[in-house]
Amino acid sequence: MAKKGRKKPAPEEFRSEALAQALEKQDMAAVALALRNGTTIVPLIRPGARDNPLDGGEVWTYRDQNTGEIALLLFSDARNKPANLPPGVGIYSAAWLKAFLATHRERITTVFLDIAGPHPMQAPPEELLKALNA
Repeated sequence: MAKKGRKKPAPEEFRSEALAQALEKQDMAAVALALRNGTTIVPLIRPGARDNPLDGGEVWTYRDQNTGEIALLLFSDARNKPANLPPGVGIYSAAWLKAFLATHRERITTVFLDIAGPHPMQAPPEELLKALNA
């Protein structure tokens, strides 16, 4: 049961306009700038507890069944997340993305941005870490 006074975030809040525009232009420098200065949408296996600001949920990653390689999927808009992924999403900052990629750089082999479109891109985690550190 929802607590009084708490409203569920509106779908437009689960969007990064700067990232969407950068992906539309297919401009990696603009993507890096958008990620460094904004937010990104990440699919979650388990959303964080509403009453615990320290619980950010559990991030979902894709593991290729044939190769075992792991990909992180990021989205500019929650509406771009394919329906076959877990339904939960989180909005994360550049600091979170930087820490996540640094922590998991040995396991994550690639990062997909808006994998199902409308303007997908792919980047190695090291490239994104460099951009986030610039």
